[in-house]
Amino acid sequence: MNPETNSDQSQSWHRANRQKIAPQKIAPWLFLAPALLFFAVYVILPIFQSLWISLYAWDGIGARQWVGSGNYVELFDDYRFYTALKNNIIWLVLYMLAVPAGLFVALFLNQNIWGMRFYKSMFFFPFVISQVVVGLIFTWFYNPNFGIIGQVWQFFGATPPSILGDERFVTYGIIFAGLWPQIAYCMILYLTGLNNVSSDQIEAGRLDGAKGWRMLRYVILPQLWPATFLAIVVTVIGALRSFDMIAIMTQGGPYGSSNVLSYFMFEQALSEYGFRMGYGSAIAVILFLIMLIFISYFLWVMYQDEKRG
Repeated sequence: MNPETNSDQSQSWHRANRQKIAPQKIAPWLFLAPALLFFAVYVILPIFQSLWISLYAWDGIGARQWVGSGNYVELFDDYRFYTALKNNIIWLVLYMLAVPAGLFVALFLNQNIWGMRFYKSMFFFPFVISQVVVGLIFTWFYNPNFGIIGQVWQFFGATPPSILGDERFVTYGIIFAGLWPQIAYCMILYLTGLNNVSSDQIEAGRLDGAKGWRMLRYVILPQLWPATFLAIVVTVIGALRSFDMIAIMTQGGPYGSSNVLSYFMFEQALSEYGFRMGYGSAIAVILFLIMLIFISYFLWVMYQDEKRG
């Protein structure tokens, strides 16, 4: 057979394969392009805009005045910033209770007993209602005059506390209200994860004598790591960007004692007391950096687990 003929056939075969492979490589990017465009315009670009605006003194309407790091210097000298940061840390620590609570609720609901669908719908209910509604419900719940808390205290002949009006209790009261829907969300993640738990591994664990806590720790929890990772990330983000509950229940009061960074940013930049876009942007940048540190850490942990796997 002629070598030149073989060479021509080989080249034509490679060209045909390249023509087939090229669309397969391009097609995913064509589908991703709209999402990437929206992500760049509505997420990436605003981040850099906030960073740029934070270097100016600007009311959002008039001329901007360059102040450089002046907004950040003022921010780190502002006691209200440290109050909001402290409250965010309290939110972050106590909000993490939603992860184990969601796990144990999911384990309870993952049973084949009569009426379980009704119980699931009741636990699922907080997740589908708005944060505004949750805030209003707990505002009435905490009311010392006609709320459940007030009625219980009065039943025992005690003076009911004003939870949302007391600087000592207000942050914890709002966090407790926020935990209600957050536990429901973690529960849903774990219920989904429990559906994917290998029955073969559970059976093998039973044959080895594992039951109760040992079964949960050594057989079930390792298989629920993806759900746990997602629950932790979502809970951390929810704790750091907590805004709705505070806006509805206290507006940062009393005397700014329940403020968090997200509401403090809104208060300084957009509320009737603020219109300091540069100062508000500086708060937003600090909050973004805190979130970035946490999310980067969790992504690094996930990457290390994937490498070991």
